[in-house]
Parts: sequence; structure tokens; C-alpha cells
Amino acid sequence: MWRGLWTLVSRAARGPHSPRPCTRQGSRYPGPGSGATIFALSSGQGRCGIAVIRTSGPASGHALRSLTAPRDLPPARKACLRLLSDPRSGEPLDRALVLWFPGPQSFTGEDCTEFHVHGGPAVVSGVLQALGSVPGLRPAEAGEFTRRAFAHGKLSLTEVEGLADLIHAETEAQRRQALRQLDGELGDLCRGWAETLTKALAHVEAYIDFSEDDNLEEGVLDQADSEVRKLEVALGVHLRDARRGQRLRSGAHVVVAGPPNAGKSSLVNLLSRKPVSIVSPEPGTTRDVLETPVDLAGFPALLSDTAGLREGVGPVEQEGVRRAQKRLEQADLILAVLDATDLASPASCNFLDTVVIPAGAGNPSGNSQRLLLVLNKSDLLPAGCSDPHPDLPSHLLLSCLTGVGTRPQAHF
Repeated sequence: MWRGLWTLVSRAARGPHSPRPCTRQGSRYPGPGSGATIFALSSGQGRCGIAVIRTSGPASGHALRSLTAPRDLPPARKACLRLLSDPRSGEPLDRALVLWFPGPQSFTGEDCTEFHVHGGPAVVSGVLQALGSVPGLRPAEAGEFTRRAFAHGKLSLTEVEGLADLIHAETEAQRRQALRQLDGELGDLCRGWAETLTKALAHVEAYIDFSEDDNLEEGVLDQADSEVRKLEVALGVHLRDARRGQRLRSGAHVVVAGPPNAGKSSLVNLLSRKPVSIVSPEPGTTRDVLETPVDLAGFPALLSDTAGLREGVGPVEQEGVRRAQKRLEQADLILAVLDATDLASPASCNFLDTVVIPAGAGNPSGNSQRLLLVLNKSDLLPAGCSDPHPDLPSHLLLSCLTGVGTRPQAHF
């Protein structure tokens, strides 16, 4: 069952990001900050073994000398052990590794320094205060290091976006996608499109200016028209895939739905590996939408447990049913859960007729790319009964109680 679910989630999640402005090799604008040197804690907040504090700007070398006086600057891009002291009082702050990155061979293209200090809050606070006392230095604004890297042509816009996604990646799929973009995959694609348009424009201009000359190749205009039409198709495909990239970034929306007491909450708890929903034999236990993020084989997903779909209930549960139906319309993937021992009940039949069958109506094989039918409680079926309902659409047979059917199967 896992592999079947992972496959459908990956289909919903995989794909390139929506297109952004193309890459940029340089900048026509002056570097931000008007010559100011910035500093900030680059590693995460909180106690840790090592914390990294870095600076960027023309006064970086002066800041390094001020905290390690009277020592000279270390060799470029080589770590050196230095005693850091407060430039005002001379009080020792920490013994740290320092690195010197002279521009333009640095992340931002400016002179940069890094202080690898011990990660205690007092040490980090002391070093930051010492840097703040150095003339010409100020705390960096959010994202200012990356903004300077872009302004100095070290990163393109697509690479900046990839870097942000890589920092915030929580799953393997998000990491791989962000790393591909940071390495320039999307930028190379945009540059290819730009080169195609430039070439086509050159051919059209040549045809306009030199159409009467014998030196002009035959079919130049037809070739330009063909290339532009191919590019139009490629752009259309990429734009249609933009939603997949968003799913990978924010997570595919997986909605668990079905009639009351089918085992929806048990399945949510099983997939999330924690007690997200209350499980009870009493129908209508879940009356609101409960959400939890999960990592399915490296693909992010937002799992939603919904109220059992039925009629003739109280106003509170009826509101839960209304919200469940609304979530079904918004879902990237629906996990339709039915009780394998109670498929003939009115609630199960109504769910099959109103949700399961319409979802697969457009597919000749009866399968849906956005719905997975799950028959729960297989442990209650008679012994030796492998699949008592072969007439149903493609489905998975499992038991949330025993775990049978939840492991990857070879036919997926």
C-alpha cells in the first residue's frame, strides 16, 4: 500500500517550479548598502557545538583585525585558529576558527570573513556585540547576504530562489529539486528559451533587411516560425506543470474521506505514525478537518482527516460533513476509505456512487490519478478470502489494526 500511495503522491508532487525571471550574469545597479559592511549569525539559533558568524563589505578585513589584534589577516580561504577579543576592552571572547574571503572570490562578491565560534548563547552574543562596536559595521537585514550576491552577479534570480528552497527543504524530494535549481537547471532552461527567441528574431530581421539578396539562405523565415512554434509548445507544457512544482514546495494535499467508521482516523494515524485523530467505534467521532504534515518516501504531503460522509445527522456533524466535501474539491489526492466488511450498507454505496465512481469516470480503466480506493478491516474478512470484491474499481486491501497490506507490494 505504501508504494502505491507514494507513487500517487509523487505524481502529484513532482515537477519543475513555475517559471521565474531568467538568470542574470551581472547587475547594472550599484551594490546594496552604500558601502556598509554587514554582519549576522549565519547558522541556526540556539545552543550548538559551532556557530558561524560572517561579515560582508569593505570593512570586513578591518573587523577581522579588530577582533584578532594585533594579528595579520590569515591566508585567503584557509582556516586559522585565533583568539577573539573585544576591541573596546580587550577581554577575551572565544578561541575560534576564522576565514578570510577577499572579493570578488566570495559568496557575495565582496570582502567577507567568517568566525566559527563555540555555539553558546553568551559567546555568540559577545562576538556580535564586538562586531557591532567596529566602525562601519551594522547588523544585516533578512536576506541581505543573498541580495548582495545577486547584485554582484554571483547568483541569478532562479538560483536565489533555489537557495531559499534548499534552506527550507524538509524532505528529500524538496532538497533534490532545490539543489537542481541552485545548480542552474532552471536558469539553463530559461537561457535556452532566450537564445531561441534571439535567433528567431535575428532571422526575421535578416529576412526583412536582405530578402532580395542572393546570399540569404532559403527558408529562413519558415525556420524561425518553426522554432518559435516549438518554443510556444515548450512554454505551454512548463506552465501547465507549474502546479506540480508548487505541490512539491508546499506539499500535496491528501484528503482521507469515506463513510463513518470506515477507519479513516486509523489510517491517518498509521500514515503519520502518531495519534493525530481520536479512534472510536462510535460513528461521527471526527467532526472537523484535522491536518498533519507527513513525509511519504521523501515527498511532502498535508494529510487531512475528515468527518464521515452521511446524511441525517446533527448540525455540528453536518457542518463537518460540509467541510469534508469542500476539502474533496480542493484535494490533490483522495484516499477513499471503505469498510471491506460493510460495502453493502447505504453509506458505503452512496460514497461509491457520489465520490469513487465519478472520480474514475474519465479514465477507461476505471482508475483515477487523484483517487486511491482503500478497503480497510481486511482482518475481519473470512480466512483465505484474498479479494472478495473484484468488481470494484482498482483498490488496495489492508488492515490498519494489524498492518497487513501496508507494506510495499511488487505489483506497484
